[in-house]
Amino acid sequence: MASFRRSLTVLVATLALCAAGAPSAFARPELPLRLPAAGELLRAVAVRSAPRPSAPIVRVLSRFREDAQFQIVLAVGSRRGNDGAWWYRISLPGRPNGARGWMPADATDVRPVQNRIVVRLDARKLEVRRLRDGKLLLRTTAAVGAPGSPTPLGRDFYVQSAFVPTDPFYGTFALETTAYARVTDWPTNVVGIHGTNRPELLGRPVSHGCVRVSNEAARRLAGLAPLGTPIDVVR
Repeated sequence: MASFRRSLTVLVATLALCAAGAPSAFARPELPLRLPAAGELLRAVAVRSAPRPSAPIVRVLSRFREDAQFQIVLAVGSRRGNDGAWWYRISLPGRPNGARGWMPADATDVRPVQNRIVVRLDARKLEVRRLRDGKLLLRTTAAVGAPGSPTPLGRDFYVQSAFVPTDPFYGTFALETTAYARVTDWPTNVVGIHGTNRPELLGRPVSHGCVRVSNEAARRLAGLAPLGTPIDVVR
């Protein structure tokens, strides 16, 4: 686990340097825009149960995560509130899976996402499809959660972090998702999608909740699934 944390620390430092020397990768267009759309928070924000400033708060999101990386949000809906401002309905990370809430649109920079990951548990396959036309970009065999530590079902989870591991257990590339699981391969209770040093186990329900793919497929995900890419886990 120490090597895992070291690799994550290196990624955080790299992202910080890039942020200091270049503008954000996300541009905020005028609303309404094509959804889903993803980007980073511009400030801490209270996420509410409805698109109005007086609605109950369901979650408070900081601009930065506890590991100092930017907090990424995925907008799955939009509406003009009773205050006249635009609001985004967002997929909330972590427990409970499937939670949603509303935040002011001016608290984030987002742009439409290009692709979607679909994990098919029964078929033990991972797919990446282009959203604008449904074209299949990647289909690969995956290992999924074992009985007692299942990969959670859900729609519109998303990629919230990515790194090149130093621990060979995670293969050549790894994505951290917003899905929560009681037990995972990850040091925290989130579901990862990552490569493997045990390719003979692919296609079997053997993981602690995470989704394992071949190292070649993991390397392809580095280009096909940037931060904010939505993820559906289905039967």
